[in-house]
Amino acid sequence: MEFIDKNSIKALANPGVVSRQLLNPDNSESRRVTITEVHLEPGASQPRHTHDASEQIWYALRGSGKLLLADGQEKAFSAGDVVRFADRDVHGLLNDGGTEFVYLSVTAPPIHFGYAYQEKR
Repeated sequence: MEFIDKNSIKALANPGVVSRQLLNPDNSESRRVTITEVHLEPGASQPRHTHDASEQIWYALRGSGKLLLADGQEKAFSAGDVVRFADRDVHGLLNDGGTEFVYLSVTAPPIHFGYAYQEKR
């Protein structure tokens, strides 16, 4: 069994975005999955990007926004929705709502997301 104390969870940040690294290769022996809790302030976004060798599942916990997809497409994404991105699927997120948007992300196999964030907390 592994137990990760809430006070030991690290966060990565970009302007308007905080990604809490709940379970990742730095704090867990798991080599199968990364779990992050991502918070976006109103107006904040995560730009379109891909992951070459990992799939991601996002579960929207609070708020509403737009998924930023390939070819400039967008799709509404709000609390209670789930989306799965296969390897190399283009994806991003814009919080176009008036409140904080929060989602849970499960990535397999795991990724060290430090490369995508300016600040480590």
